[in-house]
Order: sequence, then C-alpha cells, then structure tokens
Amino acid sequence: MKNFDVIIIGGGPIGLANGIGCQNAGLSYVILEKGCLVNSLYNYPTTMTFFSTSNLLEIGDVPFVSIAAKPTRAEALEYYRRVVIAKKLNIRLFEEVLEVQTSIDGVIINTSKEKYVGKSLILATGYYDIPNIMNVEGENLPKVTHYYKDPHFYAFQDVLVVGANNSAVDVALETWRKGANVTMVIREPEIGPGVKYWVRPDIINRIEEGSIKAYFNSEITKITEREVFIDSPEGKISVPNDWVLAMTGYQPNLSFLEKIGIKLSDDAIRKPQYDENTMETNVPNVYLAGVICGGMDTRRLFIENSRVHAELIIKNILEKNRFN
Repeated sequence: MKNFDVIIIGGGPIGLANGIGCQNAGLSYVILEKGCLVNSLYNYPTTMTFFSTSNLLEIGDVPFVSIAAKPTRAEALEYYRRVVIAKKLNIRLFEEVLEVQTSIDGVIINTSKEKYVGKSLILATGYYDIPNIMNVEGENLPKVTHYYKDPHFYAFQDVLVVGANNSAVDVALETWRKGANVTMVIREPEIGPGVKYWVRPDIINRIEEGSIKAYFNSEITKITEREVFIDSPEGKISVPNDWVLAMTGYQPNLSFLEKIGIKLSDDAIRKPQYDENTMETNVPNVYLAGVICGGMDTRRLFIENSRVHAELIIKNILEKNRFN
C-alpha cells in the first residue's frame, strides 16, 4: 500500500498539469494511467494536426516548440514526454484503476498492480475510450471501426465514412488521396460548420466535383460483408463497401463517476456535479479536471481551456490543508 496527498487518474495533458501543480505545491502525488503516456493523443490519427497552436498546449511553463504554428500529433507526443522527463513526474503507466472507495478521510484505490491511499482524488480521464455507437445491424463486423490511424491501409478500397465533423472530414480526404473510393454518410444537411477552416472548403469542393460521394440527411440502416445500406432522401440505396469508418465521436466513462458517487444531471448532457470555483464534486475531496467536466458535451473543453483546472484544484486542496 502506498500513501499520497493526491491521487490523479489519467495521464493525459490535464492529468500531467495536475501532477505538476501538486509538485509545485509540495504535495505528494501519483498519476495513474491505464494506457501509455497521453494515451488519447497516441490514439489520434498519425497524420493529425492540432487545431490549437503549440503555445496553447503548453503545461508547467515548459515551452512547446513546433515546426508550424499548429503542431502535429508526433510533436505533441514528444512534447509531453519531455515534460514528464523535465518535471520528473511520478506517473504509473499501464496501470488500470479497478476500484475506488471514498470516505471523509480520503480515498482508497485498487489498481491492476497496487493499492493506494490518498487524501484527495483528481479525475482527469478524458473521453476517448468509449465510441458513440450507431446501433445498426452489422456494426460488430470486423470491417467496422470507430478509430482511425493511417490512410495507406485503405488504398484502393471502397471506404464509407460516417460523420461530418473534423475527424470524419480528415479521414475522407486522407483516404481519398491514397486512392480509396470514398463515400460519406451524414445525418445533417451539410458539412459541420466547426470543421477546421482550412479543411472545410477542400471537402466541400471534393464533394461538389464528385470525387467523394456524400449522402446528406442520411443514415446507415444495415452493414454486410460487401455492402452498406443507407436511408437517404434519394430513397433506400446500397453501396459497395470494404471498410466502414464510423467517426461518430466518443464519450467519457460516466458510469465510472457514478460508481464513485458523483451525481450527474438528468438531461442528455449528464454533466457531473462540481463547484466551478474549486472543481470539487459532490463527493468530498474528489475533483474533476479537463473534458470530463462537460459530461456528454465533449466539444466545450479542450487542453487550452482546461489547464486552469489544476490551479483551482491545488488552491482548494492547500486551503483545506491549512484549516485541518
């Protein structure tokens, strides 16, 4: 059993920022991550470029220098790895949290490798682990995936991309440029207005010229080994298909929060209950940081506007320690 002032679950940028905050405040801490360092970023497409500039992704006053203003996935992975080295952060990788017990005195955590006791718990678990399911027949076929790494794999294949936002647009353009025959299925009447401004005209032009076929106001009804069936304004149609890339978004593990005792709103957003001034939840000494704070509204919080969460949390923990 190991004892710490603060236990942090999540080894992404916001989890690391909280570790740095603890370190600067003289608090003992450990960061627990079930995957590799910044696991969500690692699972991003290999060719991805961030929407944010590098300075907005910085944590712990460590400069983030990138070749272009908007860094790539590879540059971000290298940056956060160097942050861990520079700050000598206490992080445990590939260690999954299995159980969390809370009391007025703190928390007890059992992982796949160890048992930990802490006075405070910070949850910075992100939202990239659970994809939004389409709930259609054939979605469990091996050719259907909610994750995408590299376009070369899909060269000269019939590829169907589901979605109309940044991920879907990037996948459609990249696979098309590698020789895939790309079809998009989009529930909305247009490409998402929030798509990166330098990419949106590109996909619209490819659709208008017929290089990429897009079915708007449409939904998949069935997936088979060789076809995908679509309900569209043109009627019920089928298209030849080798791969379905469902870029339908992801959601945080809200059931994990509920098991800890954190209350969620009753609406579709299911926003966790916490004090925005301190980030403390309805469970004493349990805090939230990062995109997990938004519940199902995963587009509101990013690295750049979540870095401040660490400051609010550490300030509150220190104030509590002062009066105890």
